Parts: sequence; structure tokens; C-alpha cells
Amino acid sequence: MNMFYVWNGRKLKRYLLIGIGILFAAGVIYAEKDNITVFAPNQPAAIYSVPTEKKVVAFTFDISWGDKRTEPILEVLKQKNVRKATFFLSSPWSQSHPEIVKKIVEAGYEIGSHGHKHDNYSKLSEDEIRTQIQTAHTILSQVTGKSPNLIRLPNGDFDKRVLSVAEQLNYKVIQWDTDSLDWMNIGKDKIINRVVSKAHPGDIILMHASDSVKQTHEALPVIIDQLRAKGYDFVTVSELIAQTDLQGKPVQDKPTMFEHFDTALAGY
Repeated sequence: MNMFYVWNGRKLKRYLLIGIGILFAAGVIYAEKDNITVFAPNQPAAIYSVPTEKKVVAFTFDISWGDKRTEPILEVLKQKNVRKATFFLSSPWSQSHPEIVKKIVEAGYEIGSHGHKHDNYSKLSEDEIRTQIQTAHTILSQVTGKSPNLIRLPNGDFDKRVLSVAEQLNYKVIQWDTDSLDWMNIGKDKIINRVVSKAHPGDIILMHASDSVKQTHEALPVIIDQLRAKGYDFVTVSELIAQTDLQGKPVQDKPTMFEHFDTALAGY
């Protein structure tokens, strides 16, 4: 009889630990559900770079306000014979500066959406997210004569709902692997060093052409020369994506709470 209670107590302890572990893991998963879903296989995902062995990178320029910085950057690209780049334009800015938009389009650069209202879309309802993306799409299509299918969300902010709505509207969400930090005006040399040292095959490079950046047009010629010296060519984001099959390459998550708990129970 005593042996029965000893065995039953151990079994009960194991079940109790399993139950506590499941409840704890469920709580963690619920709290982190947005992050887990964003990076789960076969779910909509943002593109940060493209796996490829080809030495190609994509310059991307975000524009949301001002009229003093874009044209000097366009002039640098022209002088350096960089014919491929992607400009993410906010729709209000595009409406206010159609003449600059026309120069970007006539130069042959790719146009992406930078949304409508410059706000964090993860704070919006799904209906509001859809309205923001659709409003920007309508305006950009009218101003540029092209229908964009790439979007960089304002502030690079998104969650699983934003990704899902963007996919429903036939948009790919584009992030970046290399941030020039030109928006912080850290200095020409530091901008150059960051981009040149971090650039890699398939990289998407974040830069800006709004009036907030004061050193991008100075750093850009050197960046172009140094990347070319390393053997890099410049392509649009769409051309970069076409370099490879983006499917079937899920991000590997850290071990789940269930795996940690199974390990802890192995000795029982």
C-alpha cells in the first residue's frame, strides 16, 4: 500500500508539472502571438534581403517630405550612371511634388509606396490599414502613371495584421538589411562606412531623400564607387526579388517554451 502511494505521488507530480508548463507556455505564446505569426513559415512576411550569390544590391530611398534633397540625389545617381534604384514615396508628398515625382519616373527608377498617413500602422485597425494602403495606391497610380506593388510602411512598423492586409492587396512589404542611418545625420564618413562595410549580396539598403537628410547626397557618390570596386551591381527591389525563390526558407525560431519544458521533464 505504501509503495502504491509513492508511485502515485511521483506520477501526480509529473502531471502537475506538465499542466503548469502547458499553462505557462500558453501564456507566453499568447503574449508573443504577433511575433510568432509574423515569422512563421507560409505566413505573409516582410522582405529584408534576398539570398543570392550574385553581387547585387538594391538602393532604396524613402521620401515623405521636403523638396531640397531629392534632386541632388537624383543628380548623383545620374552622374554615377546608376540606372536602377527604388524610391518609396508617401502619397501626400507625391501629390504636393508632382514635378519631382515626374523626374524620378522619367529617370526610370522603380516606384514603391510609403503609405499615406505617416503613422505606425500596427496601431490601426485592419480597416484603417486597408484604407491607408489603398488611398496611397490610388494617389501614387495617378501621379506616377504606375501601379506600385511594393510598400515600405512608415517608420518600418508592421505586425501580422499589416502583413496580411498588404498581401490581400497584392503588396510585398519591403524592409532592409543595411540601414545607412543617414536619417540621423551621423556624418558623411560614417554613412559611407556603414553601408560599404555591411553591404552583402542580395542586400536591401535603406537611405532617404527627404529634407531631414543632409549628408546622403555627399556620401552616395563614394558609396557607389566603393561598392562597384567590390564588384557590386545595382538593381531595383523587384529585380532583386526575381533573383531567387523566396518561398520555403522560413526563419528558424529559437526553441519554443514547450521544447524547454520537455527538456526539463526528461529526468522525471
